[in-house]
Amino acid sequence: MKRKKAGYLFRRREVWTSWFVCVLAGYALQTKAQDLHFSQFYEAPLVRNPALAGLFEGDVRAQLVYRSQWGAITTPYQTGSMNGEVKFGVGKGEDFMTTGLQVLWDKAGSVALHTTHLMPVVNYHKSMNADKNRYVSLGFMGGLVSRGLDRSKVTTDNQYDGFGYNGSLPDGEHFASNYNYWDMGVGLSYNSAIGDSKDDNFFLGLAYHHFNKPVNSFYRQLQHLPRWVASGGIRTSLGEESYITVHADFNLQGPYKELIGGAMFSRKIGDFEQPDYIVHVGGYLRWEDAIIPVVKLDYHPFSIAFSYDMNISSLRTASQGRGGFEISLGYIGFLNTGGSTRDVLRCPRF
Repeated sequence: MKRKKAGYLFRRREVWTSWFVCVLAGYALQTKAQDLHFSQFYEAPLVRNPALAGLFEGDVRAQLVYRSQWGAITTPYQTGSMNGEVKFGVGKGEDFMTTGLQVLWDKAGSVALHTTHLMPVVNYHKSMNADKNRYVSLGFMGGLVSRGLDRSKVTTDNQYDGFGYNGSLPDGEHFASNYNYWDMGVGLSYNSAIGDSKDDNFFLGLAYHHFNKPVNSFYRQLQHLPRWVASGGIRTSLGEESYITVHADFNLQGPYKELIGGAMFSRKIGDFEQPDYIVHVGGYLRWEDAIIPVVKLDYHPFSIAFSYDMNISSLRTASQGRGGFEISLGYIGFLNTGGSTRDVLRCPRF
């Protein structure tokens, strides 16, 4: 009898401690958490900066990124991004506009904490040079965010009676299982061709996310921390058949900082002007967190890429160096309409 009681008390103490830790972790996440992020951040441009919408050679772009993280040590954190964009000319000049939609979703932990973002985007590209691809772009993104969890999977100390766990008992906590809020972001970017080649170019961008400081909490009226993102990229040719692309982001959100950057070497297979395939190989580094090898294949107008986080942070002992797996799919194409940019020599692109 004493052994049974001792076991019950141990389980009771264990559950109480686990719930207490979860509450503290949830509180920390709600007050100081970083936003969703990807290792293939360059495949989710609107998450970086709404002013990066439309910086591609084509009329339409659709991208999908899926990430699964920390499956080696806990319930996997699953994150997804899907964006679609349409670019079109404005008036009779060299200006353009891009409209689109960014969708984000995330699911984490044993209580299935989930978040969904639906964010329309609009970006205006102002031509800055009469003879060269050189544009300043101002973009806005805003929409509805929904957060929730599965209350049936929450286990608390109040659900243990004299005989053990009793799921029919109330959990004793007083908070909503889901809530919604409006979120907004703004960004500015500058992109330009390098020399006389339309294929060699660079961009710089600065974005300010959550500038309306929405309330983001299950428990209290706590405001979401704003996030600054400084981005840059450059693409330069290595002859007619190869080129290198570099991307980097610096994120600042409250006390949290994240620096990620790297490069990919690309080789055209077939006709160098209209190649059958383009093979990309490279790597990125998330500072003090992960080394990220990447492989990508373009088969116009589609692309597919794989990456894997090799964890180098303080969690590498528990994770055994295993971090997050990502896969991305992309499509860039032209429309068969009179307003297509197919034959336009000057338009924003990267």
